[in-house]
Parts: sequence; C-alpha cells; structure tokens
Amino acid sequence: FRTLDDQGNVSGGPMYYITHGFSGKWQTIAKPLAYFFAFAGVLVAWLGIGTFSQVNSITASLQNSFDWSPKIVSIILALITAAIIFGGIQSISKVSEKVVPFMAGLYILAALVVIFTNFNQLLPVLEMVFQSAFTGKAAVGGFAGATVMVAMRLGIARGVFSNESGLGSAPIAAAAAKTEEPVEQGLISMTGTFIDTIIICTLTGLAILVTGQWSGSLEGAPMTQAAFSSVFGTFGEIALTLSLVLFAFTTILGWSYYGERCFEFIFKSTKFLPLYRFIFVVMVALGGYLTLDVVWKIADIVNGLMALPNLIALLVLSPIIIKETKSYFERHK
Repeated sequence: FRTLDDQGNVSGGPMYYITHGFSGKWQTIAKPLAYFFAFAGVLVAWLGIGTFSQVNSITASLQNSFDWSPKIVSIILALITAAIIFGGIQSISKVSEKVVPFMAGLYILAALVVIFTNFNQLLPVLEMVFQSAFTGKAAVGGFAGATVMVAMRLGIARGVFSNESGLGSAPIAAAAAKTEEPVEQGLISMTGTFIDTIIICTLTGLAILVTGQWSGSLEGAPMTQAAFSSVFGTFGEIALTLSLVLFAFTTILGWSYYGERCFEFIFKSTKFLPLYRFIFVVMVALGGYLTLDVVWKIADIVNGLMALPNLIALLVLSPIIIKETKSYFERHK
C-alpha cells in the first residue's frame, strides 16, 4: 500500500495500509485511525525512542566514561543530527549502512568474551533467571516486590525499545526498499527482531548477570559499561561507550525519517518538513536535561499510543497477510 509523495519519494507504513487496506465495515474508522497513528508516530519521534531515550543513553555513557556534561553532549548531538537530517534520506542511509554492521559485530564479539570469561557463572545465572521469572526479583530494578503483572508490563515496554515489534515503525522503512515482493521484505525485516533481541539483548543481559552488575547501584548504559570493563578494563569501557553512542545515534537518525513520513502524511505535503526537522533537533538538544525516570515515562506513554492503532490494523489486515504469504511461497516453490 505504499505511495509516492510530491517529491517522488516512496512513502508507506501503517498510516497507508490502514487508509488503503481497510474495507467493508472497517472503512469508517480507517482515516481517524491512520491519522491517530501518524500523530502518535510524530510524538514517538520527538519525545520517545527517537530522541530522549537515545540521547539519555549517549549522555549517560559518556558521562560515566569521560565525565562529559550531558547538557553539552546533547547540544553537540543536536548539531550533528541537524547536519545529517537536513541532507535527506540518502545521507541517513549512507551513515547507517556503514556504521551499523560494524558496531553490531564488534558488540556481539565483546559480549561473548565477557560471558565466556565468566563461564562458571553461566549455569547458576540461567537457573536464577528461570527461578526468578515469576517472582518479585524479575522487577528488581527499582520495583522490588512488584507483581507478575507489573514485571510483564515493564518487560513488554522495554522489549519494544529493543526491536519495535508491533509499533509500526519498521514498515515505514520497509516501504522504501527496492522490492516488488512485500512478503520477501517482511521476511528480511524479521531478521532485525532476531538480531536486536534474541542475539544482542540476550548477550547484553547475560553479560550483566554473569558479572554480577545487575545487583549493583548502576542502571542503564553505565551498568552495561561496568560489566564490560570488569573483563576488558578501561579499554573495554571506552569501546563499549563508542558502540552505545553509535547504536543510539543511528536510532536517532532512523527515527527522524519515521517521524518525517508520519508528519508528511498528516499535512499531505513535504513543504512543512523543515519545521518537523527543526523541532526534532531541538528535542535532541533537550534530551540531556532529563532524568532517566522521566525519559522512560514519556517514552512508554507515546509508544503505547503508537502501537495501539497498528496492532488493530495487523488484526484487521491479517487475511491479506495470510493470502500474500501463501501466494509468495506457492510462486517460489
């Protein structure tokens, strides 16, 4: 259901497959739901995953490693972001395609070294994970004694940050891919969830657990840094800081694009995009002035707003997904 905008660029995502995909009794809610998604998408880009949470990770890790001021770092980040996003999607993709594979490979390798260095702790840690999964320990980070429901809510909310499954952001990027097969692109997009969560997040969690950092006073990026520095020393902390900065910064760039497409859908034109980009850059600059607790609360609210219309759309359009998938595999036997 992707379309071309007034500049000839491909636009797609939930706002388009809701508008053009809903039929019959669902048509009456299609447009309101699509606009609701687009509005929420802009909010997530400005206030959630796109800016505050990423800037907070970057500033916290740089402050922990080099004692750099979060406020100054966030302003520098804003200036760099402005230089890139005002250059358009090509500059975003050029930066990301070179940086992401390298940093992911380096990070995975380092995490494996940390885990195998503490190999004797691996089995006890796995046993603890399964024993604690349905107790208050599962929510130990400031939520000791929380119920299973609260632990699950927090787990799902944080899981969205690792892979954005169900949020509706990935289809916006997938729509711009040069392919005529939606199912093929869907299969490729699925690898993102696998790499982000099953590989990188699992290795990160295990590294924090086997080194014992999970029960310390640190939180967020500094906790991961402490786990890596326990094996690699200062060099490991610096290398991890670089990886975290690159992970978070490329996410900022990606979300600037997602938000643009949502903003463009609302106003049916690209002429207002400079305004969107200006506000986005300002939000990046403000990211270093907020505490981690405030960042999570804002992000969780806007994430929920964005996921709701997309999850409704996935249920409504599931017959089309099944039909397309069967057709694809029949044709490619």
